[in-house]
Amino acid sequence: MLLAWIVASFIYSVHLSASEAPLADWPLPGGQAGGGHYSPASAITPKNVGTLEKAWVHRSGDFRKGANFRDGLESGLPLQSSWQATPILVGENLIICTPFNTIVAVAAATGEEQWRYAPDIDLDSYAMPRCRGVTQWQNPASTDAHGCSHLVLAPLMDARVIGLSADTGKRCLFGAAEQIDLREGLTPHAPGDYMLNTPPAVLGNLLITGAAVADNISTDVPSGVVRAYDLTTGQLVWDWEPIPPTLTELPTIEIDAGGSETREAKATSALRPAPDSGPEKYAPGTTNVWSYISVDDQLNRVYVPTGNMSPDYFGGQRNGADFYSSAVVALDGSSGEVIWHYQTVHHDIWDFDVPAQPTLFEYTVGATTVRGLAQVTKQGYVFLLDRLTGEPLFPVLEQAVPQGTVPGDYTAPTQPVPSKPRSLLEIPGERDAIWGFTPWDRNACADVLEALRYEGPFTPASLQGSLHMPSAFGGQNWGGPAIDPDRNILVVNTQHLGTVVQLIPRTQCSPETAPEPVAHGPFLDEPSKGTPYCDRRWLGFVSPLGAPCTPPPWGTLAGIDLVTGEVKWQVPLGTSRDMAPFPFWYIKGSPNIGGPVTTASGLTFIAATTDRFLRAFATDTGEELWKGRLPTTAHGLPITYQLANGEQFVVVAAGGHAALGTPPGDHLIAFKLKQ
Repeated sequence: MLLAWIVASFIYSVHLSASEAPLADWPLPGGQAGGGHYSPASAITPKNVGTLEKAWVHRSGDFRKGANFRDGLESGLPLQSSWQATPILVGENLIICTPFNTIVAVAAATGEEQWRYAPDIDLDSYAMPRCRGVTQWQNPASTDAHGCSHLVLAPLMDARVIGLSADTGKRCLFGAAEQIDLREGLTPHAPGDYMLNTPPAVLGNLLITGAAVADNISTDVPSGVVRAYDLTTGQLVWDWEPIPPTLTELPTIEIDAGGSETREAKATSALRPAPDSGPEKYAPGTTNVWSYISVDDQLNRVYVPTGNMSPDYFGGQRNGADFYSSAVVALDGSSGEVIWHYQTVHHDIWDFDVPAQPTLFEYTVGATTVRGLAQVTKQGYVFLLDRLTGEPLFPVLEQAVPQGTVPGDYTAPTQPVPSKPRSLLEIPGERDAIWGFTPWDRNACADVLEALRYEGPFTPASLQGSLHMPSAFGGQNWGGPAIDPDRNILVVNTQHLGTVVQLIPRTQCSPETAPEPVAHGPFLDEPSKGTPYCDRRWLGFVSPLGAPCTPPPWGTLAGIDLVTGEVKWQVPLGTSRDMAPFPFWYIKGSPNIGGPVTTASGLTFIAATTDRFLRAFATDTGEELWKGRLPTTAHGLPITYQLANGEQFVVVAAGGHAALGTPPGDHLIAFKLKQ
């Protein structure tokens, strides 16, 4: 795996002279084409990491204050900006996108801005403008003298991909095509219903991408099709729609008025057919691929993590059309044909979609080489699969789960639960079900829980309101895990928080007839058109004081032995500082969105937490070795690279997040060892 990283780094550094080439690169958002968040940089070690200090700060100016999910959404203000981007190293520059989709290049050694490009895009059409990063590609056949042989590929919120010169930031063509427009072939939709905010994958000369759809709006959202484009021409090469291959062989589930289900041998798709060509080529309502895609150039395969079908919390209309939902799917890189798929949730009505990049790894035991794939999930489970066949490396058990949901839907009788590694959501030891800063707010939480339905992690949404623990935020989310290939350790951060979801009959979905709230805190009313219900979603299961009702730690970091499947260590991640008033800063384990990176020297770096720190841990033991204060929270990956002069930097974008209620910002911050 390390050899593949070095080869990839060489390919992306061929335009530099030997003296200019970095000693350790970060060419892609996930570090490598198969993720892993790993760097061979080794100048910063467990012994000297304590001397890290701020090296430089770049500020783009792209941020805005506004409403957020913690302070409330009733102010009439737009949502504050949320920066979730991860930079990449291209030559001597870091390139990153801002929440407003501006692409900026800064010098990796000094933070001095080199160029910027602001696309023509109407950001007012999007409730939460965001961009998680860019990627790069070199045209092997181009001798372009204007810098267009080496492109930065930038995803835009309005579902376009544009190419920029890596040297100058000027627009470049894909052959004769000005851009790649993912809106082509879709059914009519509002701009905010279909977005591109995650950088695409690149396999040879192919750009491969899905897109995000708005949650809980309608059953008729645009297609979740995954498409591959030839970057030398801009033309579509293949597409894969996540529609079951043999719908006529899938059972129809019909629910009678009493909630009992009957099954028939055949079914027709719940999807509205779309023509094979023309302006509406792709069927609406299919499951989408919104997170990072992995590729394996040796196997010529593409690994996609799928979401669940819209809307998230009711699936009675699907009739088996969610066959590929909440799964890892291996596609042939040349044709897009399915090789295998592994479903992590059956009939997902919890928004437990697969949120993170399928992470490729490899290790050798005796004469056997294992080519693996690690998939983290919102449920707190980590599935370790053989990436050639899709078979689990350790037994996965089909466990019985709570049954019975609202009329018109059904629950799958069992759900897959890995035997190894254990659930990262379930921390060993006894913990109370309810927690509070004071007896008063603890009792308030207990009263709410008593009125809710809760029977474990697969409790379905209900008319009375259900506690979802974990929530749609995870468990794990889009930040994904890191792998240390020398130590065979997978490092995973987990969030330990619940939310409340209530389904409301369609006749009560207007503001005049809506029921009273069943829980504390801010909530969203979402239409879920095309179903008998709308939904009400609380962004957290919290007390009247705004504190989580579930006990700390609310965030952990864990190291998993990939060979044995055992959890080597699991420690609290972050503290309650910046979330609670002094003196309540002492509580260990905070809410977190983001991911870790590992280095060859045995360090793991992660920000992600609500307490505004970047931290370094020992990968072997989970011991916290250093932390550096940030101006606000950071929810992209920190990255690390080592320049030709031997200096190693750790860089992270600190910009806050509306979902966590942390302040917005525009700080790209670099740390290096004290001189």
